[in-house]
Amino acid sequence: MSATASPTPGPRPKTSVLDIAPYRTKPSRPTPKVADLSANESAFGASQQAIRAYRRAAAALHRYPDGAARGLRQAIAAGHGLEPERIVCVDGSDEILHLVCLAYAGPGDEVVYLEHSFPVYSMAARISGAVPVAVPVSRPDLVCDVDSLLAKIGPKTRVVFLTNPGNPSGACLCADDIRRLHAGLPDDVLLVLDAAYAEYVLRDDYDAGDGLARDAANVVMTRTFSKIYGLASLRLGWAYGPAPVIEILNRVRGPYNVSGPAQAAGIAALGDQAFVAHARDHTVLWRARLRDGLTALGFDVPASQGNFLLVPFPGPLSGDGEERAAAAQDFLARRGFLVRPMHAYGLAHCLRFSIGTETENRGLLAAFGDLVDRGMGNGAPAS
Repeated sequence: MSATASPTPGPRPKTSVLDIAPYRTKPSRPTPKVADLSANESAFGASQQAIRAYRRAAAALHRYPDGAARGLRQAIAAGHGLEPERIVCVDGSDEILHLVCLAYAGPGDEVVYLEHSFPVYSMAARISGAVPVAVPVSRPDLVCDVDSLLAKIGPKTRVVFLTNPGNPSGACLCADDIRRLHAGLPDDVLLVLDAAYAEYVLRDDYDAGDGLARDAANVVMTRTFSKIYGLASLRLGWAYGPAPVIEILNRVRGPYNVSGPAQAAGIAALGDQAFVAHARDHTVLWRARLRDGLTALGFDVPASQGNFLLVPFPGPLSGDGEERAAAAQDFLARRGFLVRPMHAYGLAHCLRFSIGTETENRGLLAAFGDLVDRGMGNGAPAS
């Protein structure tokens, strides 16, 4: 539906809302024989400590949760060396993106983000009535060009969203580049550093953004429990930033926006860092092995610092990259592997998959090998 659609009886939504394409969620849960690698989820699920805490919380389902999430904020602060009063907990880190636009952007304002990045950035901007401004990315690995982004900042800019590491390529900006980006922004522009995949980064020059969010008046860092902590179903995230910004976000969020079981599971998950380290080590190992294997098969896979890889399908033979990607997705599904098409990111010629268990990873790589043998990869078909 678009703003030019014929009017219908009843209340009329804002024009900016009519322009939003509904977010495409993952398909319904597959059978146990199917490996779902479509949503950047943890290969190991949640910590047993978190699961036990969640079950214990069921005894108090008739009670409202702590609206201030005090215990969870204290646990986050202790684990990351932050001040709890400068943390806000939310119903998935997506909620922060919406709250930021609701509080700081509106009609006539602009929200800037990178082309081919998280679709919720554009959605949040439009819902608030602001104009989404996508900055073109020229590099095939989708690494942000700081100068190109800064060139899009104008008098109407109110918010800049930047995922680091990025999704869907896993590209990562170093701390110096992030500081240079921030230094080039006007003081009244809020920089939101979306660090959903920070736990998977091994680069020495990486900074998730907590330092800038501590020292600057216009930087917020967002984090999530959905990825390495394996709590995606609970929708649990948090943000850290300047006290005045956090105070505003607390004004516009719902009074009980984080459920009691989610808070309990989050506290327990933070306490099980051995589980986190195991998930990280496994992901880093297989991220490299899978990229090396796909490269050997002829695919040009960008280096990733997340728990996923992006596979482009250019079309040197019959059909274009989009057709090849669609055919590859269907082939992999028949082999029992669900991967994510990238139409919503403006990358219809690409597929993305998350790092799975060892068995899933070996099976997926073998399936890609069969794909190439059938002439459906990036190079010439096997003779």
